[in-house]
Amino acid sequence: MTGPVLRRLPETLVNQIAAGEVVERPASALKELVENALDAGARRIDIGLRSGGKAEISVVDDGRGMTADDLVLAVERHATSKLPDDDLACIGFLGFRGEALPSIGAVSRLTLVSRPRGQDTAFALTVDGGRLDGPRPAAHPPGTRVEVRDLFHATPARLKFLKADRVELDHALDHVRRLAMAHPDVGFTVADAGRVVLRLDATQGDLFEARLERLAQILGRDFAENAVRIDAARDGVRLTGFVGLPTFNRGTARHQYLCVNGRPVRDKLFLGAIRGAYMDVLAHDRHPVVALFLDLPSDIVDVNVHPAKAEVRFRDGNAIRGLIVGAIRHALDGAGQRASTSNTAVALDLLAREQQRAPAPQFQWQPRPGGPSPSHALREQAAAYQAPLATGVAQPSARAEMPPADAVAELHPMGAARAQLHGTYIVAQTADGIVIVDQHAAHERLVYERMKVELADRGVARQMLLLPEVVELDAGDADRLVARAGEFAELGLVIEAFGPGAVLVRETPAALGQSDVHGLVRNLADELAEMDQSLGLKERLDHVCATMACHGSVRAGRRLSADEMNALLREMERVPNSGQCNHGRPTYVTLKLGDIERLFGRK
Repeated sequence: MTGPVLRRLPETLVNQIAAGEVVERPASALKELVENALDAGARRIDIGLRSGGKAEISVVDDGRGMTADDLVLAVERHATSKLPDDDLACIGFLGFRGEALPSIGAVSRLTLVSRPRGQDTAFALTVDGGRLDGPRPAAHPPGTRVEVRDLFHATPARLKFLKADRVELDHALDHVRRLAMAHPDVGFTVADAGRVVLRLDATQGDLFEARLERLAQILGRDFAENAVRIDAARDGVRLTGFVGLPTFNRGTARHQYLCVNGRPVRDKLFLGAIRGAYMDVLAHDRHPVVALFLDLPSDIVDVNVHPAKAEVRFRDGNAIRGLIVGAIRHALDGAGQRASTSNTAVALDLLAREQQRAPAPQFQWQPRPGGPSPSHALREQAAAYQAPLATGVAQPSARAEMPPADAVAELHPMGAARAQLHGTYIVAQTADGIVIVDQHAAHERLVYERMKVELADRGVARQMLLLPEVVELDAGDADRLVARAGEFAELGLVIEAFGPGAVLVRETPAALGQSDVHGLVRNLADELAEMDQSLGLKERLDHVCATMACHGSVRAGRRLSADEMNALLREMERVPNSGQCNHGRPTYVTLKLGDIERLFGRK
């Protein structure tokens, strides 16, 4: 019995197989078409969808357009205008493989209509399941229109794996938003079944103004108000963008965006760098909102990693990671005690709702037999309440002269302490409002930052193991650990190679005490294998410092003097990251005078 006959596959089947990699779902096809429009120099891109893109996708742009001969070449496999020198090391466009249009045409009914700038006639071409029809004259303004109908009609099995229309629409919008972030000078509209679901006008101004305006359109004005600017460069690599304050966070990492040379990517190195940068200012189950743009020479990044072009590889990943982590930490340190304005919005919303819900209090003075008159009783109450307000503490018997709040506010943004409430919250008066400080959370951050400085000065103390521990691993894991032995030694973990597939642990960080050495080393090996970096040991040390800071800080319920409260406020103004505690929660809330007046109906 003879085996299968070796033969060349039909071109249509080859394109359908390729489409399985390039066109995973409607959003994948849309991404490829929008990238083509951007590569063509479009300044306006209008997108139409039906059934989340399953029934129809249309992309209309005002780019350079194509001639009739260009249309025919555009639907042939590996035909592209984006590699003029045939050099994969110098890719200057979003697309370059020449696979998108033929792959889409192999699994759908594809129509292209295009007119080059400066020409009077447009041409149209149709591809139905891989069968070509045209080109033929058509009417169309300068630019290109691409219509994709009945996606996957030629491969019905793929249709079964698509999600509901709403889910597919969300995926499509995500791709458009990511591309729009990288190209703020381009206007976008997305309509689903004729209803506009996304409109992004082209932004003006310099690089940072335009990007921040576009990010505000996509991520919301809250992000623009709670983001700090990133602008760092090293060895020809420039990192720009905006990152959210630690107190402006989310429950998932889906709001973290990275663009490399204008290309939105999803990269494990990037996600790990973000986690490392926010490690000691955010709880492990919360995630920051960031949008970063990396510009670097094309010969030190490989974008030809995956057909969908969503992944990249850097020649020196450690340098890129170091740039990202250092730039973010420097920016957050520069933000000082600044905290998210959303905390104020939440506080005002809660106050307003409580005010609407609660019935108006009814006061009635009941005289005691032989008691004081109403006017005398009110004077006594006023005298009793003036004492704590004057001293800045919650003990009426303690008296201290406080400088005028206006004078203090001129020099100090956190203002002058005026009271302590419930032994937990410091109320300070500023020039234009009040600040309410959680004394324990604030002092916890201050102590933690002081411990970090002392740790950096002294180094991590080590403890030598009485009997060195041998940890057996896969050969690859062991090699990766030994290659980073110098970095681990700086953190107090001393390891060395111990034959193939094993490492010997001689010393561990003293702060960890009697820790599980085998578990620690295996976790570090897993992190290196997954993300090419190790955060576990640093996180454990930070956790120890954070725990010590928590137990060594001012507890809730402790009475503070006016001098102690003001000293805490002054240190908050000086110490980086004092706007949030070690877990990412806010340490204070600001209420502007105008906000308070609106609560009382004075505005």
